[in-house]
Amino acid sequence: MAFDETGKIWFNGELIDWKDAQIHVMSHVVHYGSSVFEGLRCYDTEKGPAVFRLKDHMQRLENSAKVYRMDIPYTLDEMCEAVKDTININNIRSCYIRPIVFRGYQELGVYPLNCPIETVIGVWAWGQYLGEDALEQGIDVCTSSWRKMAPDTMPNLAKAGSNYMNSQLAKIEATSNGYKESILLNYNGDVAEGTGENVFFVENGELYTPDIGSSVLKGITRDTVITIAKDLGYKVHEERIPRERLYTADEVFFTGTAAELSPIRSIDKIQIGKGKRGPVTKKIQEHLFDVLNNKVEDKYGWLDFI
Repeated sequence: MAFDETGKIWFNGELIDWKDAQIHVMSHVVHYGSSVFEGLRCYDTEKGPAVFRLKDHMQRLENSAKVYRMDIPYTLDEMCEAVKDTININNIRSCYIRPIVFRGYQELGVYPLNCPIETVIGVWAWGQYLGEDALEQGIDVCTSSWRKMAPDTMPNLAKAGSNYMNSQLAKIEATSNGYKESILLNYNGDVAEGTGENVFFVENGELYTPDIGSSVLKGITRDTVITIAKDLGYKVHEERIPRERLYTADEVFFTGTAAELSPIRSIDKIQIGKGKRGPVTKKIQEHLFDVLNNKVEDKYGWLDFI
């Protein structure tokens, strides 16, 4: 993944040159990870470019900021329009979108509230996060030795930059040992999520995913898949999931804005099902991509056309 540095960045309400979008090295975010962010995609559908669940993502950004007492100086509607403006000025039809809100330059010290709030949106072309083959063949993953944070240490429901130091450790461990991705357990030893994805598994034709109390992010693609699965007639369970249930599942897959819907073919070198994308995963995955590309009726109003 490479950036096109000839483009524009939305920075505190202005569209500026990519290389001019800079912050001071003594900004609070650099030293303490004081940021919240989002990840969205714009799809080049048959009816034109459309951002998937734009308002839902911007609402989650607001919610994450609220947890950390960061007052975003723009309304929800203004942020949604800013996303569209950034896509338009970059003349891009299919892209990944990264809004981020962080504490900037004024003073240092753990106490953050005197530092200014900076708001930035960047867009760039980004293909399948876990590789094109992953969509069909699946990926090999491991269980990380690193645990997700307990709910009384850091808020997992806030999509905060600091949380992803935890994800980085798990991702480095996985790739260093030859795996594509990692699954983290929570403080109870139950399944939580991947380094940037939610986890689902299929057992006897029904879907299971960790509940929100299992130290997971309340994923928007997670919610999308739950909705689609129910529409397709599948029963979906949100509950605590012991690690070993994944080993004996018929199918396992990741969901996320970057990963979209990626099957898992093995966990800790234990083959899952037939070692490739299973029939339930395939059916939900195909329907998801039909929704994302506007090939079926957008009955939930999830596509926001540019």
